[in-house]
Amino acid sequence: MQKKIYPLLLVILALTALAIHAGAHAVRTQTVFSYAEEKTVYLTFDDGPSTVVTGRILDTLHEENIKATFFIVSDRVRGREDTLRRIAAEGHTLGVHSATHDYKAIYASDEALLSDVDTCAAVIEHVTGITPRVYRFPGGGTADFARQKQLLTERGYRVVRWNAVCGDEEIRDADAAQLVAETIHTAGERKNVVLLLHDSAPHRATADALPEIIRYFRERGYRFSAF
Repeated sequence: MQKKIYPLLLVILALTALAIHAGAHAVRTQTVFSYAEEKTVYLTFDDGPSTVVTGRILDTLHEENIKATFFIVSDRVRGREDTLRRIAAEGHTLGVHSATHDYKAIYASDEALLSDVDTCAAVIEHVTGITPRVYRFPGGGTADFARQKQLLTERGYRVVRWNAVCGDEEIRDADAAQLVAETIHTAGERKNVVLLLHDSAPHRATADALPEIIRYFRERGYRFSAF
């Protein structure tokens, strides 16, 4: 009886070892060829919604089959609920930026910051039915960024910064060509680009520049993604 059992045990042990080896190989393969290795650009739009500019940006994104992330200022939603709903309906990510974009009020205290976040999130959810889970600090945050980020993380938000700009806030009266050039300059050779743009009413040049910005990254092998 024992002589018959030993060969069976040897077969089982051999199969187990093969399974473990195959599993380890699969894990290594998954890590090497993960999406994190691809060149990726995240188009992020702050300070909207506006009627004309956000609409034009959405038209371009729809034509190019690209998803983006929109960080909303909720006191600009009234009268533009359809625009906010369109952002959601077309599959873009809605994020919290602020209720008022009033730095002094927002950063007056932790309680003020969290109240501002909750107010903006509530408007987004009321209008679209979507609970936002990404956040961008107005003005990029304060010197107390790390601690304030932790407050937002504990609320379930992913805090998103940027590493490239189109210059639509930095360059006064910039035209589309200047915004494209600034995008190229600040993106540099980064593999993962988080590009800051704005879709509030004054930023018509941003909407003008967007098709060329998209073309630039696409020709260089970047994929487009939203948070």
